[in-house]
Amino acid sequence: MYSQRLGADDAEDGVKFDPKALPATYLTNPQPAHAFVYVCTIQRMAINLLGRNAVVALNDSESLDEDDVELDIPIHAFDVIIADECHRGYTSAELSVWRNVLEHFDAIKIGLTATPAAHTKAYFTDVVYRYTYERAVRDGFLVDYDVITIKSDVRVNGMFLNEGENVGTIDASSGLEQLDALEDTRKFDAPEIESKVTSPKSNRLIAEELKKHALEHEQRYGRFPKTLIFAANDIPHTSHADRLVNTLREVFGRGDSFVQKITGTVDRPLQRIREFRNRPNPGIVVTVDMLSTGVDIPDLEYIVFLRPVKSRILFEQMLGRGTRKGEKHPDKSHFTVFDCFDGTLLAYFKNASAMTAEPPALPSKSIVEIIDDVWNNRDRPYNVRCLVKRLQRIDKEMSGAAREMFAAHVPNGDLAALAGELTTKLSGDFTGTMTLLRNPVLQKLLIEYPRPPRTFLIAYDANDTVSSAVLIRDGVGNEHKPEDYLEAFARFVKQNPAHIDAIAILLNRPQEWSTHALAELRLKLSGTIERFTLDNLQRAHAVHYKKSLVDIISMVKHAASEQEPLLTAAERVERAVNKLTSGGTFTQEQKKWLEKIRAHLVENLSIDQNDFDDVPIFAREGGWGRANKEFGGKLSEMQSTLNKEIAA
Repeated sequence: MYSQRLGADDAEDGVKFDPKALPATYLTNPQPAHAFVYVCTIQRMAINLLGRNAVVALNDSESLDEDDVELDIPIHAFDVIIADECHRGYTSAELSVWRNVLEHFDAIKIGLTATPAAHTKAYFTDVVYRYTYERAVRDGFLVDYDVITIKSDVRVNGMFLNEGENVGTIDASSGLEQLDALEDTRKFDAPEIESKVTSPKSNRLIAEELKKHALEHEQRYGRFPKTLIFAANDIPHTSHADRLVNTLREVFGRGDSFVQKITGTVDRPLQRIREFRNRPNPGIVVTVDMLSTGVDIPDLEYIVFLRPVKSRILFEQMLGRGTRKGEKHPDKSHFTVFDCFDGTLLAYFKNASAMTAEPPALPSKSIVEIIDDVWNNRDRPYNVRCLVKRLQRIDKEMSGAAREMFAAHVPNGDLAALAGELTTKLSGDFTGTMTLLRNPVLQKLLIEYPRPPRTFLIAYDANDTVSSAVLIRDGVGNEHKPEDYLEAFARFVKQNPAHIDAIAILLNRPQEWSTHALAELRLKLSGTIERFTLDNLQRAHAVHYKKSLVDIISMVKHAASEQEPLLTAAERVERAVNKLTSGGTFTQEQKKWLEKIRAHLVENLSIDQNDFDDVPIFAREGGWGRANKEFGGKLSEMQSTLNKEIAA
């Protein structure tokens, strides 16, 4: 296998390898005896085939090396071409280069993508194999996600500022801020939040809601959840990403290194990504686009959407950052998505087609090109309509100074009036009207006209109401409120004692409780369509009953009868051990063994004879033989009693 030119120093994490660079003659003069796999980027092959200027269309000039040269590669150089991430082509220019590279070769072409798009299927034609995310979760290669919706009135309904309210007004070009009192009432719709106005209180309340869930996770699993937050923008002087970083640092109070921004504006972003992946800090990273694709952070457990997204491809790639199985934390069973738009973001994509119809973005024609098309009678009615809209847009965007400049060509500089009369003017005096529109001075002004300075408001006094709700996903992607999930669990328990022996043992025959019964119970519950895993059930109980870490035995018993108490494993074991030892006296050595048995039961909720010889805390002390001797040959009876009391 050959790479496109990797050296040992290109490896990450100190992994050394010795790749061989493919001789150029293998590409330019392929022989029947040559058998090889060549791995390269689309950018590199575009340079090979189309020259160095090809990467300009791909917006990837940074990938150019000094020795990247155009090669005369024949069409039969490869027998099979596999294009990974074959949905590529976010703009028509990119799609054109992408297709020109693939179409050069007379070979079988296979496309791989997790996010198929309509233009992808149009090129590759047939979908020959699907390996769905749901199946990858079932097969154990990826982890599923749960949902926490955060409802913010500001994010959902927008913001209403009253006359006289104090606001900060920022000059977006200089960053200069002035404190003003509003002279009139102003309404900002939800899409304008963080682009035209921000509410510091809203951002803080959302951060505090996130902190509540993060601390619960930290208490439960013993680690802070690696968290990736997608901000709305990172614009100089009005950056939502910067505001979030500052707010999160204040709310979490764990130092500046704990919360960091990773966007294209920071120094050494790739190094910061590696630190986020491999080190405890940062625990929280705020980004916009940079970490949405192509970044592998296996231990990521929280993904927070504070950025509205409309592209299904982009949304699924963002979600994909959390699907990897844990590396440092192999017990990572799921990740959590925070939808800060009250669940509407997830609902939008849940109801969307699995095959996106998003076409690659077309480059917009300049107004000069539109005028030229009208002059040359190229689809004149269509281009006249485009010109009318473009003139109307300019009229809305121009500053007062621009209107004075346009007045030299158009009465009062009123482009909106010109747009309204344009069709009539062209019909009555086409040549005269086009002479005006083709004036080079006017055309330059139509492109470079002065815009009013952009201002950004900080609504210091604006309040927000923020709350959150946990949703639990089942095995087929449906989302349930905790109370509904527990109702479904109760129905399952009541309907299945005859089919799942472990349930029948817990409800009717506690003396038969064993490690085998516990294993059967967990396996059968997690294999249901509803995915009744321990994690899911504990989250549902924690939300609905305000009781954390409820043990699985309590869950089953309470589902069958609400009179049964909800206990943690520690509480259940404490009750069982106290019943066993009540009224008895024990030697110091026996007490040591009882403490080891207690610790084992808290983790496993049952104990068998084999455990004494297989589990290290018992085996290194002499196993079953030593323990049984210490208890005078009565350990088997004690073990049975403990299992019965655990299940009682």
